[in-house]
Amino acid sequence: MTPVAQSPTQVLIVGAGPSGLMMAAQLLRYGLQPVIIDNRQGPTRQSRALAVQARSLEIYRQLGIADAVIAEGFPAKDISLYDNGEQKAGFDIRNTGQDETPFPFVHIYPQNKNERTLLNYLTDKSCPVYWNTTLTDLQQQPGEVKATLNNGEQQYTLTCQWLVGADGAHSQVRKQLQIPFNGDTYPNRFYLADVIMPGNEKRINIYLASRDFAAFFPMPGQGACRIVGNIAPKWGSKPELTLADVMPALKKLTGNNPAVLDCTWFTTYQLHHRMAGRFSLGCCFLIGDAAHIHSPIGGQGMNTGLQDAYNLAWKLAGVIQHKLKPEILNSYAAERIPVAKDLLQSTDRAFKVITSNSLWARLAKKWLLPILLRKAWQNEALRLKFFKRVSQTGISYTHSSLNLHLSQLTTIKAGDRLRYLKIYDEKKQQQTDLHTWCSKPGFTLITMGQLQELYVFSLAKWITQNYNGWLNFYHLPPSVKNQQVFDAFEIKTGQSKALIVRPDMYIGFINDVVDLEMMKNYLENVAGCIPNPTSPA
Repeated sequence: MTPVAQSPTQVLIVGAGPSGLMMAAQLLRYGLQPVIIDNRQGPTRQSRALAVQARSLEIYRQLGIADAVIAEGFPAKDISLYDNGEQKAGFDIRNTGQDETPFPFVHIYPQNKNERTLLNYLTDKSCPVYWNTTLTDLQQQPGEVKATLNNGEQQYTLTCQWLVGADGAHSQVRKQLQIPFNGDTYPNRFYLADVIMPGNEKRINIYLASRDFAAFFPMPGQGACRIVGNIAPKWGSKPELTLADVMPALKKLTGNNPAVLDCTWFTTYQLHHRMAGRFSLGCCFLIGDAAHIHSPIGGQGMNTGLQDAYNLAWKLAGVIQHKLKPEILNSYAAERIPVAKDLLQSTDRAFKVITSNSLWARLAKKWLLPILLRKAWQNEALRLKFFKRVSQTGISYTHSSLNLHLSQLTTIKAGDRLRYLKIYDEKKQQQTDLHTWCSKPGFTLITMGQLQELYVFSLAKWITQNYNGWLNFYHLPPSVKNQQVFDAFEIKTGQSKALIVRPDMYIGFINDVVDLEMMKNYLENVAGCIPNPTSPA
């Protein structure tokens, strides 16, 4: 491919994995054309990450590509736990998050397919990926970054206003910025095998024993399945290990002889749990594995990287287009670092229990864990809590500086993800939902309750004059068809509420009255919005 244009660009994205591609896709939504490079020859061909969680599917829906992702994957049916080949517990995980999201399941859709879907989105927007292009040096100056790139044929310099490092665990961007990657490497070695074997039927099966474990995950394709397990210490660091070497231990662990017809990918590896000392420095940012890596338990890694990009992109786009004050960029690290820390801690705890050989851990895996999980799954509230955590729909930014909560409502707060609630659009006379109302780029003002028609008109005029193209507006009048929405927000007869939803579908502002001055205060003094230059003083 021809080298990247050497003229200045607004955003350079280093890394074209899921996080980098999502970053580019989000910037394209706002009319920005980033430059995206990757040192690989092309997109990954290995399946790698398997699960797309509900929150990621909501982002895909906003991009208009969720239908393609749904069509090419499938929801996992259930999870079963086995001890020495004997089933100890089983849980149906289909529709666990019913009514919480349009996607109340764990969707199996491998990383390589995610990358291809996002690449197609970029292609449709005429945004190429410059493969075989390596970042070799970066130098920051006030307001710009000079990146030295090498495409194997020549070395050249690209000047950009902003640089986003999405280049994985061995991030060159992070190293150039001299940001520490704190954490450790687990001592255990593991194997991963993508195989063809009959009878898996879209089920997740986890086999535990005192010293070994293996998990079987369904994959798209007839009989396709992934096997992940630990490698016995006797193999040491043998580099040429094959599936045949681990099959005897796998047979003993499962209590049968897995009928593997073909193996399309086999690799061994070690796992790490690390986090960057900071997520930004000057005009540079880290997202995805460049910022944090952890155990794959719960299928969180790729999804967390997608949300990093989702959080950062609208803020960066707003600053570049002079619609947001630059200070808002500080909120990226402030909001995402706590999420990464919590994820590292929770996956680390779960992983240590599964891989530990201690007496307590062996007893817990054999007896305590199945009992606790069965009882928890019978409790609807705990089942929903599990779904919100795994699906990442439960992530909240309630402590963010971008929030203003002026409501007595306690079940929904500023900083929470906007709930997925179906609504009947009285204006268009059709069924829709709150997420669809927030599908356009920019913030969304939603007023609910009885308002004078003239006041609704004055709000629309105020928005057009001050925040045209950056604040969308919808009004939901009282109606029997939408009573469930009014109940959710605890709006009684004669009352009203105002919500301002951030571009990433988190509630930034909530008030028990619809007051223009209060909304103006939030937008300009809390969220940092800059009114249109031609707006009245």
